[in-house]
Amino acid sequence: MSKVMKVLPVVLVLVLLFFMLRPYVIVPAGHCAVILNLASRQYRQVGEGFHLVMPVADQVEFFDLRKQTYSMSKTSWEGEVRGDDSMRALTADGQEATVELSLRFRLDPQNVWKLRRDIGRDYISKIIRPEMRSHVRIAIAEFPASKVYSSERRTVESNIENRLRETLAKNYIIVEEILLRDVRFSDAYQAAIIQKQIAQQNAERMKYVLEKEKLEKQRKVILAEGEAEAIRLKGQAIAQNSRIVSYEYAMKVAPNIKGIITSGGGIPVPGIGGGGQ
Repeated sequence: MSKVMKVLPVVLVLVLLFFMLRPYVIVPAGHCAVILNLASRQYRQVGEGFHLVMPVADQVEFFDLRKQTYSMSKTSWEGEVRGDDSMRALTADGQEATVELSLRFRLDPQNVWKLRRDIGRDYISKIIRPEMRSHVRIAIAEFPASKVYSSERRTVESNIENRLRETLAKNYIIVEEILLRDVRFSDAYQAAIIQKQIAQQNAERMKYVLEKEKLEKQRKVILAEGEAEAIRLKGQAIAQNSRIVSYEYAMKVAPNIKGIITSGGGIPVPGIGGGGQ
């Protein structure tokens, strides 16, 4: 019992020192830890879970390996910068565009320690933000305003995305996606675009009307040709039997007669049995 009492204080001191010095690190899910040994100035990287470290000698920093989003927006509560953080760029035809965009990215999980060594924790302000501003301006400058404003926007996005992917990969950052959220031009230019769209819609409408009139004209021509053919056939029939003229005249004068007597003989009425003489 006395031996236990002698050892117990030592154990308590060791336990107390363990918790005070914290010679361990617990890395949460979706993160990694970069450990810098202050004596050797060497970096090492560890993943999720429990890891032993050297108290005082090892400096530990955590990094998020999950997808992150960096936005440059006019809305004051969005993005890293408070206030209007949208950017301005000139198109190929000299129009000024106000651009809002977001970048989805993640850190290269194998090279976070290199990111910490070469760039530091503030990689957003040092790398991501300036590269975004630079490549957006370059990409916008390659397209006229009409294409940036229209359905060609996806092409502009791809251009920016490809540029950023190549540049940021060199800095241990993986680009997932670039979102060109909004592109605005001056009020005068946007009004001109709207007027142009209205003119195009009117032109399409007029084209439809003209096409409809053309079809109506063709219908009337076909109808007239049919009527002309009917008249021609009727003329041939009359020329072959002149008594038909007398019959049609009599039918118009007295539709209910059963027979017609002419100088040339009787003409029976079709469809009525026993036509008179």
